[in-house]
Amino acid sequence: MEPNSEQERGTRNSERGTSDALPVRYTVRHVTRFTYDVPIAESVMEARMQPRSDGLQRCLHFALTAMPRARVMMFRDHDGNTIHHFDIPVRHARLTLTAEALVECVSPNPLPDAVDRESWSTLDAVAESGEYWECLAPSTYARTSSSLRALSTEMRLGRDQDPLTLLRGMMSHIHEHFEYRPQSTRVDSPIDEALESRQGVCQDFAHIFIALAREAGIPARYVSGYLFHDPRSEDRSATDATHAWAEAYVPEHGWIGCDPTNNLFAEERHIRVAIGRDYADVPPTRGVYTGVTTVKSELAVGVQVGPVSIRDEQLPFTPWLSREASAPLGDSQHSDQQ
Repeated sequence: MEPNSEQERGTRNSERGTSDALPVRYTVRHVTRFTYDVPIAESVMEARMQPRSDGLQRCLHFALTAMPRARVMMFRDHDGNTIHHFDIPVRHARLTLTAEALVECVSPNPLPDAVDRESWSTLDAVAESGEYWECLAPSTYARTSSSLRALSTEMRLGRDQDPLTLLRGMMSHIHEHFEYRPQSTRVDSPIDEALESRQGVCQDFAHIFIALAREAGIPARYVSGYLFHDPRSEDRSATDATHAWAEAYVPEHGWIGCDPTNNLFAEERHIRVAIGRDYADVPPTRGVYTGVTTVKSELAVGVQVGPVSIRDEQLPFTPWLSREASAPLGDSQHSDQQ
């Protein structure tokens, strides 16, 4: 993405306009544990776990700790994502990362049922200008294929309807015709696996949605983050895991969050952590280690998201215990399988 400009555009275009509702505050606790079969000599790792402060949300507090202890440093990339990184140069058989955040989110104004059909001309002009070229070009996990083209034909995608109506129809179709099944795909699975089996997790559905939107000429990007599961909602994504969805650019409305897993436009319950072309740009953790051990390490991840009263003056962080679920690391850890 364009250096020094995407962060500004992401902030400006994420705002659909705010309602008169009070902001909502959430606490997030994200615990990740790596267990190695044989102790390793050194770990070098980076993490993308800090919620963004732009558009309709603000990160009021964030802390990342590592065990064994490490000096954690941070920087911000050209997309405005905050990346923490550290080095543990001592022998260890387990690595635990604990991220704690307090985030304030504002509810966006409702979207209209449709937008002007002339928006297609504006989108074509945007494409010709090259402003969002990276959100229109194929990427590692969001690219066209014969299976994707078959789905596009099945959905009868075309410009006989306005862009917003098209996006709404894409979300609805994916939600209706694809089964949500954790661990049915791997973190590096091409979208063809989910397209052919008609099942997957939020990462797969986001990639399929992004690829379809780009094929239609609508800039689209990947969002990693968290979703607060309101008991009144009918979310089918996992409650104790990270979440992933997409954002599509619609003229006059900017970047609109689209959650095909749950068939809804992003609400104040969606807590944005990082944006990129697809998952390859924004994994929660990425690193290397020195030592001799098997690839079959063990990874356990626990995520908790909960509300905080807006009237709390001390802005306390809720000291929750993490809910850790054991699962083999392998290549099967998805954003909502962790």
